[in-house]
Amino acid sequence: MQDTLYPLLAALAGYLVGSLSFAVIISKAMGLNDPRSYGSGNPGATNVLRSGNKAAAILTLVFDALKGYVPVLLVLLFGQPYGLGEGTAAMVGLAAFLGHLWPVFFRFQGGKGVATAAGVLLAINPLLGGATLVTWLIIAYFSRYSSLASMVSAAFAPFYQMLIWGGGPVVLAIGVMGLLLIWRHEGNIRKLLAGKESKLGQKAAGAAPAAAHKQVHAHPRGHSHHHHSHKKGK
Repeated sequence: MQDTLYPLLAALAGYLVGSLSFAVIISKAMGLNDPRSYGSGNPGATNVLRSGNKAAAILTLVFDALKGYVPVLLVLLFGQPYGLGEGTAAMVGLAAFLGHLWPVFFRFQGGKGVATAAGVLLAINPLLGGATLVTWLIIAYFSRYSSLASMVSAAFAPFYQMLIWGGGPVVLAIGVMGLLLIWRHEGNIRKLLAGKESKLGQKAAGAAPAAAHKQVHAHPRGHSHHHHSHKKGK
């Protein structure tokens, strides 16, 4: 009985922690608009960055990563006496990731899971997490597309695990996370192919808090936008 009960309880706890949508929670706490109402509509750090508030974006990134990292780490540190090993840790990580995608506390309207997946990988294997993170940074640096960097990293992660550390439940969990993460980027894939995907740090309309709209006119109009120049006449 305990062989299945403890892993299931751990997975449920992982899912509930993952269901805390920090993009929404932090935005609300800092007086910003709901990240689901502007930009990509995705409650994640990249979209929160489009509000122009870097602190909110960094906090979202850190907490979204932590909700993947902490549950897995707790299983690895304290799970042994309860028969919880690496397999359970991988399952808990996947559950936290699923919580981010379909959060029970936020009408199952979640994000794409990039930061949470990174947190899970770092907890399961810091070297694997590091290798995946470096992959993300390289692609993001050269392309300026967060979505492309995330998808390439998600595709590479299970292969890193398999080639360097071997198979098992960890590869399965990472593989499922990778496939789901790429699937959640379906809209981004379409935008990338159409050349309409927004680049890292690009501001989105409707991102500013309600109070800021009155101050917009006071700003010098030095920032010229070049979006129209990219449009091709058909």
